[in-house]
Amino acid sequence: MRLFIQIPCLNEEETLPQVLEKIPHSIPGVDSIELMIVDDGCSDNTVEVARRLGVKHVVQHTKPMGLARAFRDGIDYALKHGADIVVNTDGDNQYPSDKIGDLVQPILRHDADIVVGDRQTSKISEFSAFKKLMQRFGSWVVNKAAGTNIPDAASGFRAYSRRALIQLNIVTEFSYCMETIIQAGNKRIAITSYSITTNPKTRESRLFTNIFEHMAKSGGAIIRSFLMFKAHTIFLWGTLIFGVLGLFPFIRFLYFLSAGQSSGHIQSLLAGIALLICAVISLALLIISEVQRIQRKLVEDQLERTKEIMYSKPFRATWTQEDTAEKFDALRYTAQVPFNEERTN
Repeated sequence: MRLFIQIPCLNEEETLPQVLEKIPHSIPGVDSIELMIVDDGCSDNTVEVARRLGVKHVVQHTKPMGLARAFRDGIDYALKHGADIVVNTDGDNQYPSDKIGDLVQPILRHDADIVVGDRQTSKISEFSAFKKLMQRFGSWVVNKAAGTNIPDAASGFRAYSRRALIQLNIVTEFSYCMETIIQAGNKRIAITSYSITTNPKTRESRLFTNIFEHMAKSGGAIIRSFLMFKAHTIFLWGTLIFGVLGLFPFIRFLYFLSAGQSSGHIQSLLAGIALLICAVISLALLIISEVQRIQRKLVEDQLERTKEIMYSKPFRATWTQEDTAEKFDALRYTAQVPFNEERTN
């Protein structure tokens, strides 16, 4: 059992030593623990500090690409190097590194494939009352979209099994946190939470400048993830609502028409026709979204099989620089998905 601890970093030379200091050197049930940082365009000495403190794996970006891209590239690197479990924590020392051993236990026991560290945001003194309320509301929305029960959907302190990472596909550019929960819920990936307490705040967030920007970006990520899996639900309700509302004025007009009183009630006919046209449009969009949902499922199944081949041990063992292009040309043709070679060090 090989565990990779992934730490996305953007100029974290001051706080990274605190993160690495308390990371456990051994965990029962884990054969080896590998430390990895994702250098998201650092302009300070983060990489040098990491190497000096024993970090052997470094994924580098020449410029900041964002948290979601850093997470995705780190996961790709870890799986290529045989990771069975990947833990993600932050370089600002927000999360308790000494709790990583507890965080992975549900995965080691095969009780879950994803474990989310619950920061218990209601107890964080640095959070304002408004921010605590928005955190609870955001988690409630995510859980409704995913059919899960995760108290802290925005937490970045997480553990993933290899199987879960192969099934997940990160498409957002802002933050993967909520997207992966929604995907996990809709793909029936076992997910649970583990209560933690956070360390004192070391700096302001670099993901957003204020709570309203965070709400806007998180809301967009939630909507996109929801539409990926549940767009047909929206159009189904649209068809039913417009259809039912359209029948009332239409029936009203027919009633007065049968009574010989159609004059002066033409507006009911027009309103009914307009609403029924909306119902027909919603029905057409429902059919289209259902076809696209099936198509997405087939593409994801194909991509999952491609990942299993790409990250399998025999495939990695026979990997040479000369045949890399040939193998991935074959994979790209088979899966019909683009492959972008990532620069790792």
